[in-house]
Amino acid sequence: MKDDSTKALGKVIRIDEGEIRGHLDEMVRGTVEETLNALLDAEADEMCNAQRYERSPDRVDTRAGHYKRKLHTKAGEVEVKVPKLRKQTFETAIIERYRRRDISIEEAIVQMYLAGVSVRRVEDITEALWGTRVSSGTVSKLNQKVYKHIERWRTQPIEGGYPYVYLDGIVLKRSWGGEVKNVSVLAAIGVDEDGYRRILGVAEGHKEDKAGWLSFLKYLKDRGLQGVRLIVSDDCLGLTAAMAEVFPDADWQRCAVHFYRNVFSHVPSSKVRDVAAMLKAIHAQECREAAEAKAKDVVDKLKKMKLKAAAELVNNAIGDTLAFYAYPPQHWIKLKTNNPMERLLREARRRTKVVGAFPDGQSALMLVAARLRHVSATNWGTRKYMNMKLLEEMDKEAVYSAA
Repeated sequence: MKDDSTKALGKVIRIDEGEIRGHLDEMVRGTVEETLNALLDAEADEMCNAQRYERSPDRVDTRAGHYKRKLHTKAGEVEVKVPKLRKQTFETAIIERYRRRDISIEEAIVQMYLAGVSVRRVEDITEALWGTRVSSGTVSKLNQKVYKHIERWRTQPIEGGYPYVYLDGIVLKRSWGGEVKNVSVLAAIGVDEDGYRRILGVAEGHKEDKAGWLSFLKYLKDRGLQGVRLIVSDDCLGLTAAMAEVFPDADWQRCAVHFYRNVFSHVPSSKVRDVAAMLKAIHAQECREAAEAKAKDVVDKLKKMKLKAAAELVNNAIGDTLAFYAYPPQHWIKLKTNNPMERLLREARRRTKVVGAFPDGQSALMLVAARLRHVSATNWGTRKYMNMKLLEEMDKEAVYSAA
């Protein structure tokens, strides 16, 4: 009985689902390809006002062969024969329809790359989605197209006034003569007179020193940056001297968070929490005068705690962190630190981490600029960040008081 059942099962037809699916896919692609070519021929006949090889007194043009073109369709990659005419340029709505899909694929590849997906992962994803593996060379060529737009965006004129400007830099790695060296990319964002944030500039700084910052600030000013009243940044080497030279009328707000970290470097880890609470209390006061008085108390406490270096730093530099008090109280929380710029550069750093070491400074600059432009096109740049009418009202009150 067992032998009979085995023999019966041996006669059952075994179906290879993968092979059948492959045949079906091939049939669908073949049908799509045949249909597209038929539609193209029909369009050519209509433009010639006669069918191919037809002798007609109404004919206005003749065929001049064809050229082949590959298209990515939902059915897969197909090859179409695009007719050529002797007198007219053959333009087809059929190809335009599928060209849009080509463009959407290109846009998707670029968006994936800028969003932080490595080139290798882009290759894998395109193969999974469209059945065609996009090479790293193709991704590179698409990026070159994007970088042309990035460069225009990076050098476009700056229009309008920007009362608040945030500055910072990001240090990346580049391969140079077999060695890995640092390259700096400097960036600036501003809050315009309507309260929206804008990325004002991104440029290679070579080094975060006075020469680098001076060049960067002049680059911003030459493009039209004006109306700057407060610049927020860390205490970068040479930055304050460069600001005084390019924007002499602007106030400088030293980032309070970075200042805390500088103080903590002179404090034992067991006392960092207590010192942090003391420093935060300075910037929680209702006015600058009260903050300065609180700072004196903190200096005295630090001296009693035998933290002489920390006390000296607070005594000498706390005034640099109190410039925000000269502006509307509703703006203070967003002016006393450089957090807006820190968050933005964190996005750029997350993207550049995928690359590792860049071949040169220009490629590092382009990728950082591309990422920042990508972020600025989201809610980051379309959502109002501050109510700038409060600044206008403060100015009016100052004029009225002076009168």
